[in-house]
Amino acid sequence: MDMDLSGRITLITGGASGIGLACVHAMVDEGAKVLIVDRDSAGAEVARDLNLKGHSVAFFHADITSEPDIQKAVQYAKDTFGRLDTLIGCAGVSGPVGSTSPDISVEDWDRVMAVNVKGNFIAAKHTLPLLIESDVATIVFLASDSALVAFEGMTPYCASKGALLMLTKGLSVDHPQIRVNCLWPGVVDTPMSRADLGCPEGFEGTHLPIMPAHQIARHAVFLASPISAPINGTSLVSDFGYLARSALPPLEFN
Repeated sequence: MDMDLSGRITLITGGASGIGLACVHAMVDEGAKVLIVDRDSAGAEVARDLNLKGHSVAFFHADITSEPDIQKAVQYAKDTFGRLDTLIGCAGVSGPVGSTSPDISVEDWDRVMAVNVKGNFIAAKHTLPLLIESDVATIVFLASDSALVAFEGMTPYCASKGALLMLTKGLSVDHPQIRVNCLWPGVVDTPMSRADLGCPEGFEGTHLPIMPAHQIARHAVFLASPISAPINGTSLVSDFGYLARSALPPLEFN
């Protein structure tokens, strides 16, 4: 299916690795031009490799929690590409995993909120003036199914993703000319999830339902494209149907 993204301009935060990197590849495969914004300088190599393959990709080194950094990144997008059609917010951290509240420092809590919530707000705030000028403006945030259900030892992360859900809704109401949606994936095979769950070699042989990063990236492309035009202010859950299941054991009907 043609997603009608050829020549469109996309800014992807966290595009140097994980889901963000998969989104970069998915967007350029659709013919989009991409600006990777990441504090990881590996994004420069990603951009260089894709340009050698004939795509149009740039990189800007920035910390998502720094408003001056993001202002400069957005200005760079305007100077480089002339406009902006889509923001895909993939930058995120898991924070302290496996700890309960008495053992979580305020500094760790603040760091999770700064990246996962404030960072996405800053990115949206400063891309909005450019996005408003586009006839197909979209914002897609990468949240998590932990916005809806709590996982043990992940309270800061769960709280931050719940906040991202309401940021999505609030932006869509305040700026009706821009479609704003978010994705709620379950466990995605990324370097971060492997580290958090103690599976450095991958998830093969585990009982966990795992999706590859490129699969969720295709979902992001769909929400970013004009194909999904009626979808706004909502979320797409990608969790193999687990949220639809009752927590009760199987009922013994006669």
